[in-house]
Formats: sequence, C-alpha cells, structure tokens
Amino acid sequence: MTPPPDPSTVRVSGPWTHRDVSANGIRLHVAELGDGPLVLLLHGFPEFWWSWRHQLTGLAQAGYRAVAVDLRGYGDSDKPPRGYDGWTLAGDVAGLVKALGERRADLVGHAWGGLLAWTVGAMHPRVVRSVSAISAPHPLALRRAIRRHPRGQGRAAGHVFRFQLPLAPERWLTRDGAANVERLLRTWSGPKWTVVPGFDEAVRRNRAAMLVPGVAHSALEYYRWAARSQLRGDGRRFAEAVDRRLDVPVLQLHGADDPVMLLSTAQASANWLGPRSEHRYLDGVGHFPHQEAPHTTTRTLIEFLAHGEPDHRPY
Repeated sequence: MTPPPDPSTVRVSGPWTHRDVSANGIRLHVAELGDGPLVLLLHGFPEFWWSWRHQLTGLAQAGYRAVAVDLRGYGDSDKPPRGYDGWTLAGDVAGLVKALGERRADLVGHAWGGLLAWTVGAMHPRVVRSVSAISAPHPLALRRAIRRHPRGQGRAAGHVFRFQLPLAPERWLTRDGAANVERLLRTWSGPKWTVVPGFDEAVRRNRAAMLVPGVAHSALEYYRWAARSQLRGDGRRFAEAVDRRLDVPVLQLHGADDPVMLLSTAQASANWLGPRSEHRYLDGVGHFPHQEAPHTTTRTLIEFLAHGEPDHRPY
C-alpha cells in the first residue's frame, strides 16, 4: 500500500516563498510573493493554497504582496481536532493579517474562502480593506437560498447534506487515490477548463493534497459545523454577527455556469455589500473562475483593488 503523502509535499516550488506563520493559536503555512499592500488569498474546497498560483504571480507583478494560505486543516497547516466554526476560522484570518505584520489586508476568497472573507469583513472589520468573493455569496444569502429554493440552490448544495454523515464522506473523498476530487473538479467546473493541459496537473495536485493525513476530515468539518450549527445557539449568534452591511467595497466575481453556488444566490447578497461594490460574472465559467479563467480573474481583481483608497493602490 502506498503511504499517504507528507504534508510538506504541498509546498510546490515556484517564484513564491513558503513559510509558517503562527496565528490564533495554530501554525498556518503560506506562500507569498511580491511587495506592497497585502492581498490575502483564501482557497476553497477541494483545493489548497496552490489554486492561487496564477493570482500570486499576477498580483505581485501589479505591485501587491500576495499571500496564499492553507486554511486550518488543509495542506501543511495545522489540523487540530476542533476550530472549524465560523468564529474560529475568522479569527485565524484576522490573526494571520496581524502576524504578517500588516494592519489591514484585501481579502480574496473562493467558495469556502469567500464565505470566510465575508465573515471576517463583518467580525473583524478593522483588518479588512476590501473583500473579493469568488463563487461565494454572503453566508446568509446562501443559507436563505438553500431553505427557500430547495430545488434550486438546495439541490445545488446537496453535497453539504451528504457530508453530514460520519466517516463515510471521508472514505468517499480519499478512496482510489482521492479519485472523487477529480470528479468534483470536473462536474463543478465549466466545459472549457477540463480540456486544457493544465487541468490534469490541477487534478493530480489536488488529489494528492486531499490524501495528506487529516485533510479530508478537517475539510468536511467546515460543512458539518455550517449545517449543524443552524439548529444551535452558536449558529444563531453567528447569523446575527454577520448580518451587517460591510464597511468596505466588495467584488463579487462569479461563473455564470457555476452549478454549486448559483448566480442567483450570489446576486441575493446585495443587502450586505459595502460602498463602491462591484459584481462581475463570467460566461462559460463554472465554480473555479480563478483556475478556469485565471487571466480574466487576475485582471478583474487588479482593476477592483486599484479603485480603492490611496493606500490601497499598487506602489
């Protein structure tokens, strides 16, 4: 039997620098490139920091300090037995901004990372300059859409409910060398990405990253807390904490063909948008705009960031 990969194998070489940062009581692995205002990149499921490889180089060339993190439980970051609730995860990001020596950061998040960026913007507004939510409606817009449109967003998010079972989802994710990670990447993306040469490398690296011990369980704990907390007091308190209009600009970037986070759900996030917010959608793109249309995504991010405050512009 092939042994599981060591966590250090996710430290893919490139123009970036890898290092560990202590924040909110855990060790987080980051890859960083460039100098300038901090842009913190938060990945989604079933990915890891490497999904931002195109944006790391593009943002650095545009005059930003781009930092991609393995979120709690992923990649080469710590995988503690608990802490996968919205409160703690938001504390991880806010603590990371400070641990990187910055007062504020532009947060860019995809899917789970985008939901987290919305959350940090509400709970820790002092460390946030802007929020860019890629394939990520506001958490409450998503919650309401699942409940109100069971045949729409509810069906699209069916994996959330399947992931509530104990043990079986972990086995499903990791069996046959994490073959179902490839299945998710194929079925959740638009038709164009799966036929380009880079898709095979993305499949290989994300499958290997899911096989790192502890990652599958940790990744599923995000979903378990999100669903189960709605029936508990901490879920109600979380909803109250994030139910506020953000004080900063928000970019919503969405694939028009996203089968997981529906475009209509993203558009229902208007109540929480801050000043000077923008909404862009990409035709022919599914759930992974930053990988399916990397150049367009990077250019859109740079244009959005450049429209901010004076200290928000590239050097």
